Amino acid sequence: MNRLLKFAQLIDAMNRRIGQLMYVLVLIMILIGVYNASVRYLGGYFSSNLSSNAYLELQWYLFGTLFMLGAAYALQKNAHVRVDIVYARLSPKGQAWIDLIGTLVFLLPFCVLVFWISLPWVASSWHVHEVSPNPGGLARYPIKTVVPAAFVLLVLQGIAQVIKAVAVIRGFRTELFEADNAAEQEPIL
Repeated sequence: MNRLLKFAQLIDAMNRRIGQLMYVLVLIMILIGVYNASVRYLGGYFSSNLSSNAYLELQWYLFGTLFMLGAAYALQKNAHVRVDIVYARLSPKGQAWIDLIGTLVFLLPFCVLVFWISLPWVASSWHVHEVSPNPGGLARYPIKTVVPAAFVLLVLQGIAQVIKAVAVIRGFRTELFEADNAAEQEPIL
């Protein structure tokens, strides 16, 4: 069980780093949005267009990347929306059973299905080097690649959650979402 818990810790560390990268992407996305909005209005005063569809699309691409790649980090931190009327009243072992069953029955099969379905869609986009139809738009194939990558990360985090749930059920851990003090104190950058 200790080896499996070490494996789960490696997955947690990887998704934690990716989650911390998402903080940086939020800042970049906001700066691009502020720049684009500012130059669009300033351009009206100077009779020149300083804005671009590429900035708008880049902002959307960053948002999509943030949302997709942040899903595994949110799962690790137990930040997903859930209806926990019953869950909150259960013991840690009861919560671990709910998380174990939910992950094995719903999360992992769904992630594998979406990953499998997205592969031909992404391959087709790469094959034709798909580009946005908007003037000055960006290439679409790199952002489409984020979809299967995000579901791989989500599957890995799901496996880590299964390992931790089994550890709680078997008494190796006290809680599924234990706060790792050393990891929580790591700098974001």
